[in-house]
Amino acid sequence: MDSGSAESFAEMGTLGIEEEFYVVDERGRPTSGTDELVYEREPPELLEGRLDHELFKCVIETQTRKIDRLGNANEELLAVRDALADHASSAGYRIAAAGLHPGAKWRELEHAEKERYRAQLDRIQYPQHRNTTAGLHVHVGVDDADKAVWIANEIRWYLPVMLALSANSPYWNGFDTGLQSARAKIFEGLPNTGMPTDFDSYEAFAAFEETMLRSDSINDRGELWYDVRPHTGIGTVEVRTPDGQADPERVLAFVEYAHALVEDLAARYEDSEDGYRHRRELLDENKWRAMRYGHDAAFVRRDRDGEVDLGEVVDRECERLGVSGIRDIYDAESGAARQRRLREEEGVEALFESLVLDGT
Repeated sequence: MDSGSAESFAEMGTLGIEEEFYVVDERGRPTSGTDELVYEREPPELLEGRLDHELFKCVIETQTRKIDRLGNANEELLAVRDALADHASSAGYRIAAAGLHPGAKWRELEHAEKERYRAQLDRIQYPQHRNTTAGLHVHVGVDDADKAVWIANEIRWYLPVMLALSANSPYWNGFDTGLQSARAKIFEGLPNTGMPTDFDSYEAFAAFEETMLRSDSINDRGELWYDVRPHTGIGTVEVRTPDGQADPERVLAFVEYAHALVEDLAARYEDSEDGYRHRRELLDENKWRAMRYGHDAAFVRRDRDGEVDLGEVVDRECERLGVSGIRDIYDAESGAARQRRLREEEGVEALFESLVLDGT
């Protein structure tokens, strides 16, 4: 398969939002519904060509159209969600969102029959067989290929911040993992995942991508599942870190933050800043802290001089970038904490219901 092109990077600041959801039954439990929703029923016009399934038949993915400016993201996101909810409801299903569904037991769920996923299951085996994860991916357009690679390098330090704020997956396979984002750890069991290293240039990244394709390490460039990647097919920096979210306001907060980060880093690139070019090991430590502690995480500073609490990072980021959504998320109960509280106080049925999208 073609590995993309530097010419794809032609527009700055455009947006695209991909969300992975769970197809659930009337009780809010994951169920096999993607064959019907993706293949057997004609989707709403808005979802034509923008609706697909994932590895399990209970996980479905939507994509917005290209969004020209941040101010239009809310309308586009809600329209896609409403279209999906209506489409599912017409077939007797509902839609839920979280990084991992607490009722999803992978041994009891059906894998998709799509050739791509069957090939992955055969190649990867156990780590992919158990991969019931669902995430949020934000694409931000960048108008130069080398700039996109530099931004992807530098944005890595901020990814654990996003993960800590989004942590919404304490339960996996029916038990409490003790983590705030078990999705992140489960997903890291696959090859070509986690925190990427840095690349010197677009040429270096493209050479790596081409090597992976030609060596049959991956079947297509979409199987480079790192937490951030320059998307050589559509010319974006794709941030793939956050857990799935039922609340669209939380999704929009991460869209706002990712967009602001990319725009800020683009300006820094144009000013010829050197950047930090952190080693992957330090970033892995910060990511571990995010998935383990969530809102209570503290991170190794960018200059490696001590630690900084998540709350301090949020204050700084909101002030320097002019964003507010991540402050609202930090001030509120985390997704993981809410899931645990609901399960303890109201039971598992209330927990499942809390993950269902409004209006479904």
